[in-house]
Amino acid sequence: MRLNRRTVVAGMALAATPAFAKDPKVTFAVPDGACDSHHHIYDPRFPYNPKAVLTPPYATVADYKVLQKKLGTSRNVMVQPSTYGTDNSCLLDVLAQMGENTRAVCVVNSAVTDAELKRLHAAGTRGVRVQFGLGNPVGADEVMPLAKRIAALGWHIQCNMPPEQLVQMEQVLLGLPVPVIIDHLGRAVDDKGPQYVTVRKLLDSGHGWVKVSGAYLYGGGTPPDYAGASAAAMGYIKAAPERCVWGSDWPHPDATKKLNPVAVPDDVTLLNLMARWAPDAKLRHRILVENPEKFYGFDPKKRPKSN
Repeated sequence: MRLNRRTVVAGMALAATPAFAKDPKVTFAVPDGACDSHHHIYDPRFPYNPKAVLTPPYATVADYKVLQKKLGTSRNVMVQPSTYGTDNSCLLDVLAQMGENTRAVCVVNSAVTDAELKRLHAAGTRGVRVQFGLGNPVGADEVMPLAKRIAALGWHIQCNMPPEQLVQMEQVLLGLPVPVIIDHLGRAVDDKGPQYVTVRKLLDSGHGWVKVSGAYLYGGGTPPDYAGASAAAMGYIKAAPERCVWGSDWPHPDATKKLNPVAVPDDVTLLNLMARWAPDAKLRHRILVENPEKFYGFDPKKRPKSN
């Protein structure tokens, strides 16, 4: 087999997986229609942006379907990674491959045409991601104008940014004419810090949502419990269980980042956190099934069986 650099890096990343995470099993019954609301796809048919900060190993739709069987999830939301910038070609291909059980969040800036927004919507896109710190394809001054343009489509703004910037943009986010969802716990590492407080303000306003994802990313504890991140997640779920969704963040692109790398997490270990964060089966059903249906427009009458 011919090896390229990305194949070698992928192997190194897998080798770095902690020993305790070897072949864990999901500790609860994953309900029909459960959604992984945050993952990426990296396909060699679509060239990476030459200015990309992250250039992770390829991770295709076929690879992702293997993960779905491992987790038992049956719906998914593909999030445009920073690696592709504002070129959503891979995203559109993923939607075409995976069909009605898949939605997507794109990256566009003020240069996007109305026709392109309509094309993305028809394919299954339901939001625009705003990400600061990895190339910044969308400027802070573009967030409000974009939100006004996508409001008629019923889309949302999804935010991933450093904690201090999230706090600084609090009033802007509260004032957007569309729902706002915050990636990866708002990078909270406990249930007291300023970023946690900002996310709580968004949740408490009824305007904001949060992805209880990325527990492994920003120093909120160590696996398998991730105590600090878990405190934040449980605080959000207690405050607004109807506006939380879960995501894997597969294939964990930050684990290949040269600056401040993080350990590659085990995806089953991450899903098993839900048993702690939401110990009641009805609450897990809300977060994994009902909330994604409401937020991303999945049909409640067509819940696919758990893998």
